[in-house]
Amino acid sequence: MTNERMTNPVRAKKHLGQHFLKDEGIALNIVKSLKHTNLYKKVLEVGPGMGVLTKYLITEPSFETHIIEIDRESIAYLKQNFPSLENKIIEGDFLKLDFNNLFLNEPFAVIGNFPYNISTEILFKVLDHKNQVPEVVGMFQKEVAERIASKPRNKTYGITSVLLQAFYDIDYLFTVHENVFNPPPRVKSAVIRLTRNAVQNLDCNEKLFKQVVKAGFNQRRKTLRNSIKAFKLKPEFTDHKYLTQRAEELSVADFVALTNMMEV
Repeated sequence: MTNERMTNPVRAKKHLGQHFLKDEGIALNIVKSLKHTNLYKKVLEVGPGMGVLTKYLITEPSFETHIIEIDRESIAYLKQNFPSLENKIIEGDFLKLDFNNLFLNEPFAVIGNFPYNISTEILFKVLDHKNQVPEVVGMFQKEVAERIASKPRNKTYGITSVLLQAFYDIDYLFTVHENVFNPPPRVKSAVIRLTRNAVQNLDCNEKLFKQVVKAGFNQRRKTLRNSIKAFKLKPEFTDHKYLTQRAEELSVADFVALTNMMEV
C-alpha cells in the first residue's frame, strides 16, 4: 500500500470506522477463505476502500467480483486502478441496498474487511436475505467474531450467536494483529466464515423466536423463568427444566423448543 491516500490515517478514519489492511498475505488468506464457490457465481465485496482484497478477488476465475462502496474518493481510486470493475461498482450504503433485484436474485457471497461500527448490522442484513447469500467471509473486531462463533455455556454466547447460528454454520478462521492495519485499531481483529446451513425455516414462530432469544439474553444472569416472564407459557410447560436455566445454556434447538412452549 504505497499510494498516499492508502496510508493517510486521516483519510482512513473517514471511512465509517474502517481500518485499512496493509498485510498482503492476510488479504490473500481472506479471499482464499471463500470455500463454497460451487454455490454462487458472484461475490460482493463490502467497503473495499483502496482494493487490498479486490486485487485478489478479481483474479479468481470461479466467480465474478462486484463491489459496494460509499466513499467517493475510494470509488474514484478503484475505477482508476481496477478498470475491469467499471460496471461492477455499486455506489451506496450496503445497509440500504435493495437485495430484491440484486443480481437478478442469483445467489452471491459477501466478503469484506467490514467497518467495525456496522459489522453486526451487515450480518443481520445478510440474515434477512439468507436464502440468497450462501457464504460470508469477513474481518471483524475479535470480540464480535468470538461472539458470533460462540457456543452455548460460554460468556460470549448471546443474541447474535443464536440468531445467526440458526441459519449459518460459523467458522472462526484466524486472529489478526492490530499492527497490520492503517491506522491500527485499539483491538485485535478476526476473520470468520458463515456458511448457510440446511435449515430453511425454524420449526416455530420465527418472530416469537427472536423475541424469546432477546428477552432471555437481555437479562442473562436471571433464570429463564424470570427473564421471559412477559411471555405466556402453555400450562403443561410451567415446570419445564429450561425455566431453571439461563439463556446462555440453551442451544438454537433448545430456543426453538422453548418458543414452541409459548402461547402465540
